[in-house]
Amino acid sequence: MWLYLVVLLGLWNLLRLFRERQVVSHLQDKHVFITGCDSGFGNLLARQLDRRGMRMLAACLTENGAEELRSKTSDRLETVILDVTKTESIVAATQWVKERVGNRGLWGLVNNAGISISWGPCEWLTKQDYAKVLDVNLLGMIDVTLNMLPLVRKARGRVVNVSSTMGRVSFSGGGPYPISKHGVEAFSDSLRRELSYFGVKVAIIEPGSFKTAVSNSDRLSSNMKVLWDQASSEVKEIYGENFLASNLAKLKSLDQKCNEDLSWVTDCMEHALTSCHPRTRYSAGWDAKLFYLPMSYLPTFLVDAMVYWISVKPDKAL
Repeated sequence: MWLYLVVLLGLWNLLRLFRERQVVSHLQDKHVFITGCDSGFGNLLARQLDRRGMRMLAACLTENGAEELRSKTSDRLETVILDVTKTESIVAATQWVKERVGNRGLWGLVNNAGISISWGPCEWLTKQDYAKVLDVNLLGMIDVTLNMLPLVRKARGRVVNVSSTMGRVSFSGGGPYPISKHGVEAFSDSLRRELSYFGVKVAIIEPGSFKTAVSNSDRLSSNMKVLWDQASSEVKEIYGENFLASNLAKLKSLDQKCNEDLSWVTDCMEHALTSCHPRTRYSAGWDAKLFYLPMSYLPTFLVDAMVYWISVKPDKAL
């Protein structure tokens, strides 16, 4: 009995490996549009796909970021300035893409642009703090997708949305970031099921801890201090200086804990764009595969208990 199960599992894995190794043909004729290419995952992916010969359309927030990217790539790669929080900027970028892809449509849309400004307990933040992050990570991604969708549908292409392990499990003090990524997961699931009727595939990338601008410890620490300074006297009394100091110490060690090899993530993105049979979800990084992913399947009360014991406690905690 057990032998049969092992054999079946082995055959299933071989079949899966064979299917996932099948590559889409004529990649050199396909256009891919990526947001957030100034640095991090988007920047590396643009250079990676450019080396593979694909026609790259890279969106950057700043002209300096665009110039630096163009200096490291071939003449095939083109850049456009895009602010995903402004609909007029998205509409202009969509028209720019349409002029380049023509009747072929857009093969790949990679929603990579994202920020993480405020980290701290929920009651330290204001509605505006949440709105700033949601405007980029969720609403901006939705706006870009809705505008680009006719071009992707024409090519029967791919939509690749960058979420996070925080889109699976929320920890104390994550602020607006995990909320935005849970939204990315839900939107992507709905989109994938709706677009399956048109031959469009939607993939979700769930990176673990990687060293990017989003995880910059100095910036996160500085922002946490600002939140503390703005907090009410009641909140400061409940949480206490020790709570702040302990969390700042954890943030300072974040850079050492984050993986510097961003290709873990960009390889997943590339596979989602170039494989004939892309996965629905990609967990990038050993922490994502061995900690966050299994944790997301545990009963809620067990996750709550784990978070309780590993988190810094407020001074006035019961």
